[in-house]
Amino acid sequence: MSQTSGEKCLIRFTESSPPDKVIFDMILTIIQTVLAVALTGAILLQSRGAGVGMAFGGDGNVYRTRRGIEKKLHAATVVVAVLFLGVSLANALFSF
Repeated sequence: MSQTSGEKCLIRFTESSPPDKVIFDMILTIIQTVLAVALTGAILLQSRGAGVGMAFGGDGNVYRTRRGIEKKLHAATVVVAVLFLGVSLANALFSF
């Protein structure tokens, strides 16, 4: 691919990677990154007081059921984790 003096080429396409494949790989990578950030945030929001207090003999054996927003956050975390797994597998399979 030749370049003139006024043109800038952001992505160079080769014979082995057509433009559609490069765009598809970029979209999968962006989706995977967004899902990774969402999954990290959802997991961090679920901390149920298991912090420093547990190290000093805090009672950690209390079982309680999830209710309301906590239950919805748990379900959303599972959905985001499954989506992340699927997109990661798709990204790995189609990157070759």
